[in-house]
Amino acid sequence: MTGTPLPWAEARETAWAAGYAAKPAASELPFGEAVGSALAAPLVAVSDLPAFPTSAVDGWAVAGQGPWRIDGAVLAGQVPEALKPGQAVKIATGAQVPEGTEGIIRLEHSTVEDELVDGPAAREWREAGEEAAHGEELLPAGTPVSPPVVGLAAAAGHSTLPAHARPAARVVVFGDELLTSGVSREGRVRDSLGPMVPHMLQAAGAAAGPSIGPVEDTLEAHVAALREALADADLVCTTGGTMVGPVDHLHAALAEIGAEYVINTVAVRPGFPMLLARTEDGKFIAGLPGNPQSAVIAVVSLVAPLLAGLRGLPLPPLGTIGLAEDVPGRGSFTHLALVDRAGRRLGHHGSAMLRGLAGAAGFAVIGPDAVGTEGATVELATVPGV
Repeated sequence: MTGTPLPWAEARETAWAAGYAAKPAASELPFGEAVGSALAAPLVAVSDLPAFPTSAVDGWAVAGQGPWRIDGAVLAGQVPEALKPGQAVKIATGAQVPEGTEGIIRLEHSTVEDELVDGPAAREWREAGEEAAHGEELLPAGTPVSPPVVGLAAAAGHSTLPAHARPAARVVVFGDELLTSGVSREGRVRDSLGPMVPHMLQAAGAAAGPSIGPVEDTLEAHVAALREALADADLVCTTGGTMVGPVDHLHAALAEIGAEYVINTVAVRPGFPMLLARTEDGKFIAGLPGNPQSAVIAVVSLVAPLLAGLRGLPLPPLGTIGLAEDVPGRGSFTHLALVDRAGRRLGHHGSAMLRGLAGAAGFAVIGPDAVGTEGATVELATVPGV
């Protein structure tokens, strides 16, 4: 039930486009929920920024000719009285500049004697609206919501942002051979994907709940687990069962629940038997291979792009890295090769291994019918949360 493998670059774009087309309606979200999404409408200043003239320094606000008679102080958060000629008030950085102020003497440039202050006065303040005027567009729709964007929004008077909420996600772990505690024993192995993948989904922009499983290797159990997960999730990531072996029931389970393939296998090594399907009500199922590194490659290749689309973000960009040694290709398939930050190929990079991944910068992308040569700069696919 595997189809013609989709080229890796095309698979990333297809997964992203599917998510973008299915992104939910935007809503006004609290800052913490909006971070990691994209602005669904332009960010506009709801007042002048700053709203009133504010001192850029600690010093003395003065009016008229000096030396100036000291008469009070202005702290941030206070509304000062207007200055009269010959008067000086001590002023703190960020405090509202009194009306009538003609200059501010920096504290370090001032001299004080007999209740008089003197020194060079200058316009050491930010004018109202200097950063933005009331109603001015600060950022366009589509801008990723980062912590600095949240800070700007708060400064501009907002308490929420129009954005796409985090999609709810669940992981369903298939396999009678898997253990959830202790060490591998008696032909059974410890599950690594159930504990690991939800954190990757969270880092990629999902609201990930606890994993379900391990689910026994029967079609009935697979269907029941998928239905349980889909009841409260927009995205379900399954682990294992993506091939057509005697206990691989995912394809049959997808047919049973009426899901249709968006992508069925990708021309990439490791990770080839990954898939993405969509249910009749518009939810997504990402089939991750059972081998741990292959599963991570499926998250990088399909799931992270899908989640970016669902939150209104562009396709996650690839980085670059210089190769410190030759890296072989994988024929007509793209090779995603584990490398460290110096561009060296890591050991323990087999599809079933995680040791190399734990210390990796990401996957060097070696295109189809190509090899990576020492000194060459190639694309780098990074892992969410790493």
